[in-house]
Amino acid sequence: MLKIGVIGAGSLGESHIKLLKGISDFELVGFYDSNQSYKDKVASSLNVKSFNDYEELINSVDVVDIVKPSISHFDYAVNAIKNSKHVFIEKPVTNTVDEAKQLLELAEEANVKVQVGHVERFNPAFIAALPYISNPTFIETHRMIEFDPKTANIPVVMDLMSHDLDIILSVVNSNIKSIRAKGVEVIGNTPDIVNAVVEFDNGCVANLTASRISLKNERISKFYQRDAHIKIDYLAQETSLISLKKNGKTEICSRNLKIDKGNPLKTELEEFAQAIINNTTPKVGIHDGGVMLDAAYQVAEKLQIATSLI
Repeated sequence: MLKIGVIGAGSLGESHIKLLKGISDFELVGFYDSNQSYKDKVASSLNVKSFNDYEELINSVDVVDIVKPSISHFDYAVNAIKNSKHVFIEKPVTNTVDEAKQLLELAEEANVKVQVGHVERFNPAFIAALPYISNPTFIETHRMIEFDPKTANIPVVMDLMSHDLDIILSVVNSNIKSIRAKGVEVIGNTPDIVNAVVEFDNGCVANLTASRISLKNERISKFYQRDAHIKIDYLAQETSLISLKKNGKTEICSRNLKIDKGNPLKTELEEFAQAIINNTTPKVGIHDGGVMLDAAYQVAEKLQIATSLI
């Protein structure tokens, strides 16, 4: 059993803590957060030990789970890696691409496992679709969240569009050729809705839209390729395959794929434990996180806004 500690007890950190308590490969030792109110709330409600010093927590575990704002990811991860701890980092992996490169070198030198929390890779709907996605030539994504004053200032590119950038980069076997992007400020002082068009060297084009002011939540991707169209609904965990059927005549055939629905966050934590135990490569590593981060910053450049606000 792997001893694990969580750094960060906000809403997502609390979700990690709840799930880790139910994963048999992990023994949850405790958590750290600099915010005293978060610490008191989580320690009391979940009956988990809280640490007053993050270094003490790191020294008490085999695995460190970092669930803090990205600006602090690098420092926490470096400390953990230098103490030979395996690390799970919520996305984005770091605050800059250069930090991601440095972290990759450190992890390789220390021979520890590091996984980045791009949770949609573990969504049952995406996993079911993967065997059918082959050389897509056009990809369309929509990721919308209902307007909520509490989330009115979340960075649209880094918090929302980043999920789809990662998915696209994981299935398109080609380098980015160009990126065009447009953002619109409807309510806030930074873009509330962003559209980006990513063109790859192999000719594939991806059209991504993300919004924080929608009337309903929506997380959909569509992959168009020769003789097939795959639609993924990450929220409903449903995937449909639309293809051409040729039996003397050509007709369109549509079917829903069989999916065993589950909790993607729990799945990614469970798979990280197995990667450590079996000494295999995590599904989403630092390199993947850095590639996504670079693409997100290219979108920000086209929007001509500060990278801290994307």
